[in-house]
Amino acid sequence: MLYLAEVQKQRGGLLGGGSKTELKLLACQRSDQNWSTVSEEVIAAEEAGKLNDGALVLVELSPNRQVQRIQEAGRPLVNILQNFSRQLEKFKLKEDEIDQWKQSLTFQAQELNRREMDMEARLEQLQELEEDSQRLEEKKQEAETSRAAIERLQTEIERNRQELEGAWEHLRGEQRRLEEFKADCQQGTVLDEEQSRAISELLNRLSSGVAPTETVRENLHFAFELVERQQATLNPHWQQLEEKRNLAAQQQEEVERLSQTLRDRQNLCQQAQIFLEQQLAQFHLNTATLASKQEYARILKDKLQNQEALYQQIHSLAATSSDAVFSQQVDVEPLQKMPLEELQKMVQDLQNKLSIDSSFVHDQEQELNYKQEIIEELQRKVKQASGKALQNLEGELADEQDLYQMVNQSLVGQRRNLLEREKILKQHQAVLRQRQGHSIDNEEGDTKLDLGPILLQIEAQRQQQSQELQRLEYEINQMRGGIELDEGMIGNQTHDLEEKRQELKMMEENLLNLRTATAECFGRVNLYQEALQPIQDGLDALRLKLQAVAESLAQVQESGDYQLQTITQMRQTLQTLIN
Repeated sequence: MLYLAEVQKQRGGLLGGGSKTELKLLACQRSDQNWSTVSEEVIAAEEAGKLNDGALVLVELSPNRQVQRIQEAGRPLVNILQNFSRQLEKFKLKEDEIDQWKQSLTFQAQELNRREMDMEARLEQLQELEEDSQRLEEKKQEAETSRAAIERLQTEIERNRQELEGAWEHLRGEQRRLEEFKADCQQGTVLDEEQSRAISELLNRLSSGVAPTETVRENLHFAFELVERQQATLNPHWQQLEEKRNLAAQQQEEVERLSQTLRDRQNLCQQAQIFLEQQLAQFHLNTATLASKQEYARILKDKLQNQEALYQQIHSLAATSSDAVFSQQVDVEPLQKMPLEELQKMVQDLQNKLSIDSSFVHDQEQELNYKQEIIEELQRKVKQASGKALQNLEGELADEQDLYQMVNQSLVGQRRNLLEREKILKQHQAVLRQRQGHSIDNEEGDTKLDLGPILLQIEAQRQQQSQELQRLEYEINQMRGGIELDEGMIGNQTHDLEEKRQELKMMEENLLNLRTATAECFGRVNLYQEALQPIQDGLDALRLKLQAVAESLAQVQESGDYQLQTITQMRQTLQTLIN
């Protein structure tokens, strides 16, 4: 089974004479993409002796907890993190896609609701149109009924007019006869009683033959009232037609205004799209530049880590080996010029300080061993405990392990510093013995390896590359900040552009709906006018006919009055003749 482990090196003595290498298991691979933490278990692994303390490795263990294969975990961890990042990106893309689907479904639901409301409104309008058509049909039938009544009245008036003309002819005949009778009377002719009675009967018959016009006048007045009533019924419809025509004209103006606004918004949206594409191109360029700089920074970091490891290895080699020296650790020239008593005092001080530091390190190592014994004791208790006692022991064990790690890490640097001071003390002692006249083994000094120039060169390269890395990291931070700002701006611009597109889509739909409503409104206006105009034309024609009938009736009335007046005169004349 494959585990992720940390290399731990335990040095046996003060000067690091003996050491053992262990692996602390951190995580276990359950499947290709599934890792889980394990209880901190430490196993011996001398195969990892070449690795640095604290290095992360992938170790494959057999069922009996034996190490089968060890490899550095740097590249596999990078691959695992990359796979994890890709999974996160895919998950994020899926979430974005789900959000887009949710927004799309919400928008479609809103659109369906809006269309349903439009259909209901149009259905109500159609119902109103059907009701208006039905009312207009009723008005048309009433108008037809009125027209039939007026035609009957006109026929009766025509019949009365014909009777009146016959009466006029008869009256003119009687008038001629009366003239003849007057002429005869002037010639001395007298009427007898029988002739007088016959003439009186004729005058009475002629008087009763005058057609009465009151009934015709009442019917004509009723016909005028029907026409005016029909006109009063049609006037609100004409007013409503005019209002609908004005509304249609206003809607047409709104369509033209909205069309111009839509064209302006489309131009602005196109300009925003072009600007966003330019921003995206620059953003991709900056991202690629940042990626290249980050890759170069990673290479520099790897080189610095390698140089640091090399520096520490050479430094540890020089500190632990008797065949290596640091020519640059102690400046010999000031020591040669220093008074001997002062040099002796300096050597004594260094010895005292080294003794104090050695005692402190020794105490720390004893404390570390004591902590290790406590941890082992707590581990044995944990295996035997249960319940709440187990929880308390586990918490105490975790605290002791943290203290152990802290003391152990501090001892690593203290041991290294102790070895360096021991080397420095030896160099001071060598200068002191030389100045005191003691002989120094030249051959031994000649065979020692001077690692000072190498360390100085490594340190110089580290300083140069560290400065370059700092400069590069500063540029990366600046670029990252700029890219984050650009990303935020691009996100805002994309969101604004999407809102503008949605707004344009809504405006286009509103414009289409408004155009449809305007066309329907104009259609209703034309239909309404086509339905009202024939009725209005019929009423106007009927009114003209009624006016003509009224004029004819006035003439008939005038003729009847004149006829009665003439008959009265004839009666008076006949009465004179009879007397």
